[in-house]
Amino acid sequence: MVKLGRPGLPETERRRVWELWKQGHSFTEISETVGAPPGSVFSILRPRGGIWFPEPTPPPGALSLAEREEISRGLAADKSLRTIAAELGRAPSTISREITKNKGPTKYRAIDANDRATRNRARPQRLKLQKNPVLTNYVSARLQRYWSPEQIAGRLRLDYPTNSRMQISHEAIYRTVYLHKVRKILPHNIHRCLRRNRPIRHGKHYSTRGQWRSQIKNARSIHDRPAEAEDRTVLGHWEGDLIIGGTSSQIATLVDRSSRKVALVQLADRSAQHLTTALSQRRTQQPTVEAKTLTWDRGMELADHQTITQATGVEVFFADPLSPWQRGTNENTNGLIRQYLPKKTNLSRYSQNELDQIAHDLNTRPRKCLGYRTPIEVEQHGVALTA
Repeated sequence: MVKLGRPGLPETERRRVWELWKQGHSFTEISETVGAPPGSVFSILRPRGGIWFPEPTPPPGALSLAEREEISRGLAADKSLRTIAAELGRAPSTISREITKNKGPTKYRAIDANDRATRNRARPQRLKLQKNPVLTNYVSARLQRYWSPEQIAGRLRLDYPTNSRMQISHEAIYRTVYLHKVRKILPHNIHRCLRRNRPIRHGKHYSTRGQWRSQIKNARSIHDRPAEAEDRTVLGHWEGDLIIGGTSSQIATLVDRSSRKVALVQLADRSAQHLTTALSQRRTQQPTVEAKTLTWDRGMELADHQTITQATGVEVFFADPLSPWQRGTNENTNGLIRQYLPKKTNLSRYSQNELDQIAHDLNTRPRKCLGYRTPIEVEQHGVALTA
């Protein structure tokens, strides 16, 4: 059995930690189950980045754990090696080698011998990024530009369609990222460039946070939105929201439902009047693809939506209360933006030019939903790709 973590907990408890982790339990839940502090649980999972690897398959003829337990009991009963071998139907030389190779510092213990044999048998293959420095540099550079492993893998298939050496799965990239301390292939702490800034890999967890809603006069429902906005076939239908930072700072985020192009708007406050003015000015300053509709949640910051429509010609629609999935494109985009502007960041320190640069970085990142093209490429070609 492979040693599954640092010394401290007994081997059986370390195995239990990994089993619970694979089932999706939290550090606290695992800690309570095995009777160890959460920090001890973390120290077991961290060296492997939270990634479970199947144990190597024993070769034909290898001793089993049950046979090793019989050897241990035979030695404890002072049986000779020939007697133990005869009882197991094995050659005496096999029993002798087993005891010599896998005996502990004081005596032969079956479980420790089995673990030691498994470790000696494990010969992990070199990861693909270890074999190809050019591919490693490509992946590393784009991770540091906050591309996701899936975006990198998808773009490689576009850039090198016939070169298998320059292609890699997103899962292989994830494994290399989280095993960096084991293999030291990518820069230290490269995991901080991923969407979820975690030192070990978690399973997927979904949560929905409710938002305070109030009545907005003459609000048009998302269900009245044009069909072309719903099916993403036409550019110019946007979703919007606010990102809140530290010290009561905020910015407006906008994303085109079809091209996924992002725009960020600096805000001095979150009042309806200020947001209306800022969005109207931004619309006239950047007249790229003609904006047709804007879908928002029911926050009171857009209570003056009729003024926006009058100033820009953009029709404003509102999602249903407590239904963030109706603006899923914007919710997902806000997660991408948080890579650049983490929670509690004082957003008022960022100039509009700096926000424009962040938007440019996002708009030049390939997206899986766009066939690994970038939002700018989709907008320039005027081709709306549905997801």
